[in-house]
Amino acid sequence: MARNTGDNAMIRLEGVSKWFGNFRALCDVDLTVDQGERVVICGPSGSGKSTLIRCINRLEEHESGRIVVDGIVMDDDTKHIADIRAEVGMVFQQFNLFPHLSVLENCTLGPMKARGIGRAEAQKLAMEYLEKVHIPEQAGKFPSQLSGGQQQRVAIARSLCMTPKVMLFDEPTSALDPEMIKEVLDVMIELAETGMTMICVTHEMGFAKTVADKMIFMDAGQIVEAATPADFFSNPKSERTKLFLSQILSH
Repeated sequence: MARNTGDNAMIRLEGVSKWFGNFRALCDVDLTVDQGERVVICGPSGSGKSTLIRCINRLEEHESGRIVVDGIVMDDDTKHIADIRAEVGMVFQQFNLFPHLSVLENCTLGPMKARGIGRAEAQKLAMEYLEKVHIPEQAGKFPSQLSGGQQQRVAIARSLCMTPKVMLFDEPTSALDPEMIKEVLDVMIELAETGMTMICVTHEMGFAKTVADKMIFMDAGQIVEAATPADFFSNPKSERTKLFLSQILSH
């Protein structure tokens, strides 16, 4: 497959727009995420954060503009969509695990079906990633037997079993009880330290300060501000960013 070379961009959005009926969820968004870069997107509810990352792996279809992932253009070509999805892992607010499958089976299904890996190899891979998220002992259990934090760590392991080049996180801790948030964020911090390209939509600002190379603030479907964490938190330029940070950091 023809891929762009000499360009460090893993993800590139150029003038991307998305409507839901008459509501414009994304307005001419430009964003570049380099290989190995960790980007945290924050902003008020309804600002387009989740829509933006859902467009990257075609869970939502953008109406105009251009999305390129690892040199592959996201268009109506089903092969392009499949190729991009094979390289992009995603973790949602809800864990989306198959309730009738064990933790191990949840993790081996993708590699066996999508990558044609044999069962023994898929199980070995799954156990490696369950080890990485610190729950190998839960492999034989079903999702309903796990806490929310454990289920979310299984969801992360399941995505990693597809050996993606990019991980997208859509508010991965928002459905968790407070005491479970840290265990999931700790796993994400460890993942960031491996050099994985990551885009995280989150309100966890302590995590953002630890992990992010770039902070993005969105409002009304637009990127209002993009900065390093140091500048973003200590010297935000936009009034909307300042207001958002004053509200979120006071809690």
